[in-house]
Amino acid sequence: MAARTARSSAKDRPSYRCSECGYTTAKWLGRCPECQAWGTVEEMGGAPAVRTTAAGRVSAPALPIGQVDGRTATARSTGVDELDRVLGGGLVPGAVVLLAGEPGVGKSTLLLDVAAKAASDEHRTLYVTGEESASQVRLRADRINALSDHLYLAAETDLSAVLGHLDAVKPSLLILDSVQTVASPEIDGAPGGMAQVREVAGALIRASKERGMSTLLVGHVTKDGAIAGPRLLEHLVDVVLSFEGDRHARLRLVRGIKNRYGATDEVGCFELHDEGITGLADPSGLFLTRRAEAVPGTCLTVTLEGKRPLVAEVQALTVDSQIPSPRRTTSGLETSRVSMMLAVLEQRGRITALGKRDIYSATVGGVKLTEPAADLAIALALASAASDVPLPKNLVAIGEVGLAGEVRRVTGVQRRLAEAHRLGFTHALVPADPGKVPAGMKVIEVADMGDALRVLPRGRSRTPAKERATD
Repeated sequence: MAARTARSSAKDRPSYRCSECGYTTAKWLGRCPECQAWGTVEEMGGAPAVRTTAAGRVSAPALPIGQVDGRTATARSTGVDELDRVLGGGLVPGAVVLLAGEPGVGKSTLLLDVAAKAASDEHRTLYVTGEESASQVRLRADRINALSDHLYLAAETDLSAVLGHLDAVKPSLLILDSVQTVASPEIDGAPGGMAQVREVAGALIRASKERGMSTLLVGHVTKDGAIAGPRLLEHLVDVVLSFEGDRHARLRLVRGIKNRYGATDEVGCFELHDEGITGLADPSGLFLTRRAEAVPGTCLTVTLEGKRPLVAEVQALTVDSQIPSPRRTTSGLETSRVSMMLAVLEQRGRITALGKRDIYSATVGGVKLTEPAADLAIALALASAASDVPLPKNLVAIGEVGLAGEVRRVTGVQRRLAEAHRLGFTHALVPADPGKVPAGMKVIEVADMGDALRVLPRGRSRTPAKERATD
């Protein structure tokens, strides 16, 4: 009797679940310990009964890992080289990829191009849209020339209909745009809710594994840039990609966040234009302004996007302020880092002309520079703008600047220098001990901002910094 009472009380005890990630707990919490979201833990009824599972029949015997055939997991190219770079060679049969990005960034355009290029006699592609009609997708396909006899198109928002299309078409690649628009009639809740997204993703993942079919899912993002829906979705899929870019700029970046089949430090570069989207094997040209004469307030640096070095240009402009509190405006740069460089120049570089002037700083081509290796270029661009003296042509600056004015080492200096040399730059300012220098490139090692500021023509009378050059 006592045991029956204990079981009934446990059954009637309420449990709580996070609406963001699905974390379950026996008591209410203000903040979910799994996804760190506030106010998302809600009561879900009685506590689930504890069950035990008996041993059952295995689907295949366990083998020594050396005897497992890995040929079935060979990646197949998508036809888009920049996407293959991020995926680690292409799409693995049975892999499920989640591509997330802001509205209007170009997700549908990219995947429609992938769908057409991946389709062939042996490999059909099924493109399912839940946000547009089939005729709207056809118009986009005409515009970007993404037509193929082996590309099948369907407009569905019902999960059972999507699974029916899989049985009819038998595709090697499924593209669903988007996972938040498809719902199952057997599950309560609106499309895009936690239960619906989990059911739709689970059903498509099972179908992909059983059929050996690659699947690309489009995901929405929240206002703060996180992937919408339960966090469980990111754990279920094999690959998570982030599609980034300013909608007013041409550059788009595909960045790997999770990849079970390759590295996550690769970045794919694309250019969005009226005719569609194309991969950029050499995107540095978007971030540079070629001029016949040097202009004050500009400095070049080399940033690393994953493993990929990109030459970018930093621009600064200073004008007399007409208001008591001077303006500080940035575009493509972190405001906090620009403010730090202003303070270092004033205190360590003895440049006092910046305090009461309006200062505008930006990057070229819409690239965002967030890594500390761009500090030296930002500081030199500001110093050049303040003195109205241009920096020498064909000069790049690489290095992190500390509050004491020291120039610190950064990762990948040799790769950065090799990229700058490939594009024709002959001089570089770097921290001490840069390693192997490309042949024919003059590298100037600087220890602090005092050494770095000597590259300005007004400082040529000072003792020159340590210089290294190779023939």
